[in-house]
Amino acid sequence: MIIDRFVAGALGAALLLSLNGPVLAAPGDWPHFRGPNYNDISPETGLVQDWPAEGPPLVWKATGLGDGFAGVAVVGNRIYTAGDKGDSSFVLALNAADGRVVWSVKLGKGGPVGMGENDYKGPRGTPTIDGGRLYAVSQYGELVCLATADGKALWRKDYLKDFGGTMPTWGYSESALVDGERVVVTPGGADGSMVALDKQTGALLWRSKGFTDAPHYSTPLTAEIGGVRQYIQLTPQSVVGVAAADGKLLWRAARKGNVAVIPSPIYRDGLVYVTSGYGAGCNLFKITAAGGQFSAEQVYANKVMSNHHGGVILIGNYLYGYADGKGWTCQDFGTGEAKWQDKNQFGKGSLVSADGRLYLRQEDNPGALALIEASPEGYHEHGRFNQPSRSSQKSWPHPVIAGAKLYVRDQDVLLCYDVKAK
Repeated sequence: MIIDRFVAGALGAALLLSLNGPVLAAPGDWPHFRGPNYNDISPETGLVQDWPAEGPPLVWKATGLGDGFAGVAVVGNRIYTAGDKGDSSFVLALNAADGRVVWSVKLGKGGPVGMGENDYKGPRGTPTIDGGRLYAVSQYGELVCLATADGKALWRKDYLKDFGGTMPTWGYSESALVDGERVVVTPGGADGSMVALDKQTGALLWRSKGFTDAPHYSTPLTAEIGGVRQYIQLTPQSVVGVAAADGKLLWRAARKGNVAVIPSPIYRDGLVYVTSGYGAGCNLFKITAAGGQFSAEQVYANKVMSNHHGGVILIGNYLYGYADGKGWTCQDFGTGEAKWQDKNQFGKGSLVSADGRLYLRQEDNPGALALIEASPEGYHEHGRFNQPSRSSQKSWPHPVIAGAKLYVRDQDVLLCYDVKAK
């Protein structure tokens, strides 16, 4: 572990009311993939609005995380992620003050997954923190529940052995969803693609009835529609809503994805938006509940947003993300029309939003990061810099904003920047 330097910083401020359920995270926390409200938006304010030429101050640089594309979760004074070391994958807890490893526990088997490519080593999902427990999934579908205090293993499951799962080409990539007393994941299998487990014991609560699609790489979303709590998931075959109580398939909309279906669905006010790459484009569906029955009607389908890997964020009435072949895009959520598209300013990548700004992360070398306005008026940049210590792999982990810090994971390296306004 290498520590370059440390600058103390205060935690960020107010919580944002979730569109998909109550916010359980404390101010400044990022407890799971896509943040406290599962929308890639940090509720923090008081962040810097313009970067200097060299970028925001680097607080520390940590190494020793191992190979992989796992993101980071941040809760209190700990950071959690996962990586491959040798022939095993590990979950790691780091000290948020300086990046030092507090504990490291074996997650499962290590190694590359996907078309024989050695480039795709390591876990892909982000650990999920719930109270004093952590839930993490390896690239081979090994699910572990650990105590956050010391990494003690509380229970384990194997998607293939325990559920007859169907592993996607490039390995399991979703992050575990914790909802109430349930842990919800998508191993696939003839008996039901999604499963809900008791978060305390790992006991099977249900398998999705009537939903047996082969899974890809999307992480499901929680929503309440027509008074019924449900999990929305995207596969190469369809978009579905599965009842949280018993796993019953409530509704299904046929929607064909190609090669790799990755971004998570977005839900608001009875509308479900999905997008994926390789020319699949995007779709908006209206979900209606009447007499205890659900139906899904397509509102639009187009190629304005064909998002491969970096995710899409809904802010107000507009969606922001990178559209393959068309560049960074602002799309009207209700109509599907493009407000602006720009492929010349900044390369393809992922994003996170905080305090009225979008933080863009380029996936290819030199691994630049840019700060732009979250505005339908156009691409307006407020600084950029190139990531130091850049690996040769794609920088696919999404950037994270937590406690007025920007976290950037790149294989073995984690960088922490201070983005609090001075």
